[in-house]
Amino acid sequence: MKLSFYGGARVVTGANYLLEHKALKILVDCGLSQGSEYASEQNYQPFEYDPKSINYVFITHSHIDHVGRLPKLYKDGFRGKVYVTTGTADLMEVALPDNMSQLAREADEHNRRPLFEQKDLDGIMGLVKAVDYGEPIKLNDSVEAVLHDAGHVLGSAIVEIGWQGKKVFFSGDLGNPPTPLLRPTEFIHDADYVIVESAYGDRIHEDRSERKNKLAETIITTINRKGVLMIPSFALERTQELLYELNELHNGKKIPDVPVYIDSPLAIKLTAVYARHSEYFNKEARYIINSGDDVFHFPGIRMTLTPDESKRINHVPPPKVIVAGSGMSQGGRIIHHEQRYLSDPNSTIMFVGYQVDGSRGRRIQRGEKEVTIFGEKVPVRCHVVTLSGYSAHADQPALLHWIDEAKKGGKLKKVFTVQGEENSAKTLAELIRERLLVDAYAPKEGESVEL
Repeated sequence: MKLSFYGGARVVTGANYLLEHKALKILVDCGLSQGSEYASEQNYQPFEYDPKSINYVFITHSHIDHVGRLPKLYKDGFRGKVYVTTGTADLMEVALPDNMSQLAREADEHNRRPLFEQKDLDGIMGLVKAVDYGEPIKLNDSVEAVLHDAGHVLGSAIVEIGWQGKKVFFSGDLGNPPTPLLRPTEFIHDADYVIVESAYGDRIHEDRSERKNKLAETIITTINRKGVLMIPSFALERTQELLYELNELHNGKKIPDVPVYIDSPLAIKLTAVYARHSEYFNKEARYIINSGDDVFHFPGIRMTLTPDESKRINHVPPPKVIVAGSGMSQGGRIIHHEQRYLSDPNSTIMFVGYQVDGSRGRRIQRGEKEVTIFGEKVPVRCHVVTLSGYSAHADQPALLHWIDEAKKGGKLKKVFTVQGEENSAKTLAELIRERLLVDAYAPKEGESVEL
């Protein structure tokens, strides 16, 4: 089996891996590169393989950096099958059209052709086959696949590919349990090879038990200053977790009554998908839902779906809380609010997700005093808060523990660290070698290895 790394190697985004076994060709993920103009240009480049030759694609989860170039793959000739979980299939039905609209706007701004069109999106969705966790998928007489619960976002999966008594596992993005909604990440025990994410391979999250308290504290402090709390939030998983915990804080009277705006059409639509798929939730979340509590709605919450509803937020005087996309302040409605309130010393911007190097969110997070929004220089005078306890990614200790469990089958030959910036990927590989005594390596873009 030959493995090639065509995305996600020493970078966080753009996951794209090719497995070749005789005439069989399997892709795992086909993601969009994000975070800089270079990344945008990268998305337009031809695939390093012939899309017509690909038999199967496995998608670990519906985040755009794992699924966003699928329609381009179809446009360039792919006509095989795309395997996903049921939850991922439903989320893709919402996320990919939204992504297409955003890419079309960006293409128009840069006077270039869109990356793909509606017919490509329709075409790729027609090739999607949804399966359950643990369901064997026979690819040919000697190769079989199985999906396992990654606990990262709704429907996220670890992809297992087995052939001739060997197994390779692609972690996708691993979750950060315990989470308010989802079941914990599934452990694997009989791997020969592992391709593992490393976004937080060089970091340790703050105590998750404190995150809800810090959220409440930030809300109260901002309210007392009569400011605006801006939360750039990923529409998938992060917004749903925030809603769940805001509901708990409101019901427990831990925060004062304050208008909370979910100003993201995508997040609103994805939340509706979550509400339909409580079978993916953990026992506690299912119990609360079954007791009659609508965990995604509470008094004071306002879902602003239309542009006019979004604009009316400006007419509501502070204090108020605005949760809006995009999660890295690269686009979406959050940048309109940032343009208005970043310069206000009474307001706060709170980051609850990973900020890719080069993104506007990372620049604000690391303390830059001025950013450019819509061609205007905007001073950053507001308070800047980061709650890393909200990360949906496993941190360094959790990643090491997951690999240690994979080692217990006694067969683990090599680990490849991917989907992290260069230092994170290399640091995690070094720790796997030193602490777990397993060969590990951070592959380079375009590199191929024999398994």
